[in-house]
Amino acid sequence: MPVRETTIVVEGKTVTRKMETVIYPHPMLKHVSKPIRRIDEQIREIVSEMFQIMYKDGGVGLAANQVNLPYQLFVMNETADPEQKEAELCFINPVITKRKGREEGEEGCLSFPDLRLQVVRSSEITFQAINLDGELVTHHWKGWPARIVQHETDHLFGRCFYERAGMAGAIAAQDILRSLELIYNGNAERGFTQTEEEFLAYCQMMEAKQA
Repeated sequence: MPVRETTIVVEGKTVTRKMETVIYPHPMLKHVSKPIRRIDEQIREIVSEMFQIMYKDGGVGLAANQVNLPYQLFVMNETADPEQKEAELCFINPVITKRKGREEGEEGCLSFPDLRLQVVRSSEITFQAINLDGELVTHHWKGWPARIVQHETDHLFGRCFYERAGMAGAIAAQDILRSLELIYNGNAERGFTQTEEEFLAYCQMMEAKQA
């Protein structure tokens, strides 16, 4: 399946963006995503492409705003193995309703290459979401899959994993974050990233599709 491209017009200029993992400090990573109101063929195609991108990048989870889409949606496969289709899950408009316990574990993120930090999360969670069949599902998970859900749900509300790593994590992350910022700002100066006006117009256009 080809990578999805989106074309918008901003101040008379046509801008085309393809669906791929965005890297910090891309503004979509801080954008609060909007709930999905309709599960149509476009959403199903997006989910399929997100799985492809997640596997290509070697991840176990991927939130929609990590591929520059302002929707409350994430995909996951805790095995990271594309052959394990039974482990593929898609959750739409997820809400964590109950948390229990605390445990520390190492996390990385596809939007933060080479950054791995110790993050404290709830050891058990209960959450609700809509699946691709439009059904409300409830899960009670612990351990690794619970950590993935918490990480990806944070993304949908504009929170990144380094923000939960505490003071020690913030210090450990400084050099990598600064390096990523320099790369992003350099690309912005060369016109390889969305301008603020393009980003806002893009968000409005994509959110209107689910209004």
